[in-house]
Amino acid sequence: MTAGRVGTSRETVTLPILSVRHRTTYRYRRPVAFGEHRIMFRPRDSYDQRLIAATLDITPEPASQRWLFDVFGNCVAVTTFDIRAEVLTFDCGITLDHTPEHAPVFPLAPHATHYPFGYGAEDMPDLARSIERQWPDPRHEVDAWARSFLPPQGRIPTQELLAAMTRSVRANFTYLARAEKGVQDPLTTLRTKLGSCRDFAVLMMEGVRALGMAARFVSGYLYNPRNDRARHVGGGSTHAWLQVYLPGAGWVEFDPTNGIVGNRDLIRVAVARDPAQAVPLHGSFFGLSSDDLGMRVDVNVVELPADGTTAHSLQGLPTPLAR
Repeated sequence: MTAGRVGTSRETVTLPILSVRHRTTYRYRRPVAFGEHRIMFRPRDSYDQRLIAATLDITPEPASQRWLFDVFGNCVAVTTFDIRAEVLTFDCGITLDHTPEHAPVFPLAPHATHYPFGYGAEDMPDLARSIERQWPDPRHEVDAWARSFLPPQGRIPTQELLAAMTRSVRANFTYLARAEKGVQDPLTTLRTKLGSCRDFAVLMMEGVRALGMAARFVSGYLYNPRNDRARHVGGGSTHAWLQVYLPGAGWVEFDPTNGIVGNRDLIRVAVARDPAQAVPLHGSFFGLSSDDLGMRVDVNVVELPADGTTAHSLQGLPTPLAR
């Protein structure tokens, strides 16, 4: 297998073939029964990432497995089990080609090149829920943070505004891999300047929404090139960032954890209005809470060599979580 090539009148761009290995393991003190599990590991096919192959191995073997598209068009596997076990493992392998955007300049509609701008009447019914604030901000702290990126008067280039917000989080906040489920309050993230990738994504989503723009949550994987001097943070597990809807360009990626504008090194799996709608793996077991010994997530993303072989070295991120 070799990397694809895209020819243009000015240059030829080599597209990397990426291989993802994602393993989640749950352990229990004694054999337990399992409820339904919903799995969102399969990347979304798009013009900038093409799925070549995908496998999903589950141990113990499920009694049933079916696939569906959720309300956002994400691909979801739903499994049930009819046996008890002390260990439950989900092992996913993915191969895809990825078209990275380096220092992208987005083709915005003329009226949206500078902020503030408005959305067309035909788009508003579909964007309205993505513009609504999801978290309380009684003292308008997130509002003030978002507006700190605006000039005292006049307009600002839209891409410059969003890039500044993205890179400000990278420069002024400290990444913290949290084992707790869910997302922390954006006010906590803003006040402490500490958080995980999902916390930073939600803070920026709320900031963007405070400015009247539509934003949605993205879960997926992060590729860290071997020759990248500034190593990305948030690898070794699943990753999270956001998209903002910009007229003329559509949904555009922003990763505040790493200060990335555009899709460079980001592999989309699921998009949603709220992070709770894009949980990579969700399920239940029947037993005592003390039976749960926690879970471990291992994710490794590598670029395939020209001969197509894959050498994964899983360096896991242990995350003991109650389920």
